[in-house]
Amino acid sequence: MFSGAYTGRKVFVTGHTGFKGSWLCLWLRALGAEPIGLALAPEMPNHWNLLGIDMPSHIVDIRDRHAVRKIIASSGAEIMFHMAAQPLVRRSYREPTDTWDVNVTGTVNVLDACRASETVKAIVCVTTDKCYENQEWIWGYRETDRLGGHDPYSSSKAAAEIAAASYRQSFFAQAGRLLATARAGNVIGGGDWSEDRLIPDLICAMTAGQQLEIRSPYATRPWQHVLECLAGYLMLGQSLLEGDAEAASAWNFGPDKDGNRPVLQVLETMKSHWPAIKWYQSVAQQPHEANLLYLDSSKARDLLGWRPILSFDESIDMTIAWYREFIGSGVIPSVRQLQDYCEKAVARGVPWSRDRQ
Repeated sequence: MFSGAYTGRKVFVTGHTGFKGSWLCLWLRALGAEPIGLALAPEMPNHWNLLGIDMPSHIVDIRDRHAVRKIIASSGAEIMFHMAAQPLVRRSYREPTDTWDVNVTGTVNVLDACRASETVKAIVCVTTDKCYENQEWIWGYRETDRLGGHDPYSSSKAAAEIAAASYRQSFFAQAGRLLATARAGNVIGGGDWSEDRLIPDLICAMTAGQQLEIRSPYATRPWQHVLECLAGYLMLGQSLLEGDAEAASAWNFGPDKDGNRPVLQVLETMKSHWPAIKWYQSVAQQPHEANLLYLDSSKARDLLGWRPILSFDESIDMTIAWYREFIGSGVIPSVRQLQDYCEKAVARGVPWSRDRQ
C-alpha cells in the first residue's frame, strides 16, 4: 500500500501518544516503517498505552527547542508528521497562553529542527478544519479561503498554518525540502478519551451510569473516522517523498456531504446502536464555538486521488464497535479494525490501496 513508500523508512511522528498519533504509528508499523515518536506522556486512559507499539518514544515537550532539535537530528528520519498540539477548543479558553505556546512556538520548534536536520526531506504539518475564518457558510471551505479563528485553539492553528507557509517559502523551497499542511474534519474512532469531545464524553458518561450534558445539539460538523484522514496524510507524505513539489501546499481531508451532520443526529445514531446512551441539553452559558463547519476536499480528491471510503453510518459503527468490545471484554480491536479498513479500501479501489501505475 502507498506503493511501498514507507517500507523500511524512518518516520518521525510528534504527538504519537495522542489519539490520531497512536493510530498513525500503528498503521506505519503495519506498512513496515520505523516510526520514532516525540510527545508528552499521555493522559489516562489512552490508546497509545493500550497498543504497546515497540518503537522509540521520546517523552518531551515540543516547547523544549533544544531537546526537539537534538532528538530529530539524531533520528535519521526522512519524513516528519507533526501532530503534537493542544487540540481542544474549550481547554484553549481556560489555557490560552499554553495553547498559543504549544500550537505556534512548538510548531516553529519542530519546523526549525527539520530545517537543521540532515535527513528530513518531507514534512506533513497537521492543523485543523477550524483554522478558517468561520463565516457560517453553507458551502465548504477551500484551501485558499481566509485563515482565522474566534477561540484561542482555532486562531493558534491558523497561526501555525502561517508559520508553516513562512518556513516553506523562506527555507524549505530553496533546500529542496517539501512541506505540506493537512486540515481534517471532526475525527472519531475507538481509543479517544479526550475531554470535551462528543463521543469520548458520551462513552465516559454512559459507563458511569450518567447522562451527558450536550452544549450545541444543532451544531453541524464534518464527522469522519480517524483512518480516513490518516490515509490522506499518508498519501500526502508519499507524494512529498516522491518529490512532487506541487504537493507542498495546504490540503483539506474531510468527509463527503453525507458525513456533515448535526450533533443531535450523531447522538441519535449512536443511541440506535447502544440504547444505554443518554443525554440532556445544557442551559448554561457556553463559550463561543462555530455552529456550521464544512470542508471542501475537492483538491485532495482531484489531485491526490484521495477520497473517504466509509459512510457516516460505517464510521459510527466502527467507533461504537471499538468501545463496545473494549468495555465488554478488554479486547483492543485496533489492529483488526485497521485490517478491515484496508480490505475495504482494496475492495472499493482507492488509489493508495494499490501500486501506482
